[in-house]
Amino acid sequence: MRGWGRNESNYRNPCLTMHQPWASLLVHGIKRIEGRSWPAPIRGRLWIHAAGKVPEPDTIKAMEDFYREIYAVNGVTHIEFPEHYPVSRLLGCVEIAGCVTCEELVSWEAIPEGVRLEGQTAFVWLCEQPQKLIVPFEMRGYQGVYNLERRIYESAVRGLTSISAPLPVKFPLPNPQDRFSLKPGSLASYSSGSSSSKMEKSPALQAAIDGARAAATQFTKNNSSEPTTLTIEGSGKPVSSRAK
Repeated sequence: MRGWGRNESNYRNPCLTMHQPWASLLVHGIKRIEGRSWPAPIRGRLWIHAAGKVPEPDTIKAMEDFYREIYAVNGVTHIEFPEHYPVSRLLGCVEIAGCVTCEELVSWEAIPEGVRLEGQTAFVWLCEQPQKLIVPFEMRGYQGVYNLERRIYESAVRGLTSISAPLPVKFPLPNPQDRFSLKPGSLASYSSGSSSSKMEKSPALQAAIDGARAAATQFTKNNSSEPTTLTIEGSGKPVSSRAK
């Protein structure tokens, strides 16, 4: 298993390839949690690249319905979803504030209830400060977290623009002096508290959650011959190095 240790020396301008529609939802600040079966190996800026698979309309609808419902939990009734979900493109970046377990996330009362509903995988990467590229540009994606080529980074960093997210979240660090303090196990004291699994869910919210899970399940079946951790946020598995 990949560790969450402090050694980031191998990462310079780290990037993660994700499938659509999850990639654009993250860069547009709608998605605030990236679910993975492995802990986040970095803190700070993470570039987001969209894989080459064109998303099915039903998958896009299921995920947009899911986010409408979980934002409604916090009183947000209007969300501007992306007009397009481009593929094989570098889209923008987010800041990784930390990584905790799903059990810790769902019991963490310091963050909005809707954010806690996003957690569906073993580890959840906590994403803040989304920025998108004014003009996404084509590039190849690779497995796991990898480094952007310097020439791509130098072009991309000049083309970023801030996002007005529907409900921006600032994840509080247990130790503000240590940016790695928000890590698996750091919120263990919250795990015995309330959780999203115990939240009273409306029929519409439960239907949206079930629909998102079904969409993720179908995506996994259609796009992978290997078992992977099911996640509302995406396939939960790094894209193949052959993906574009």
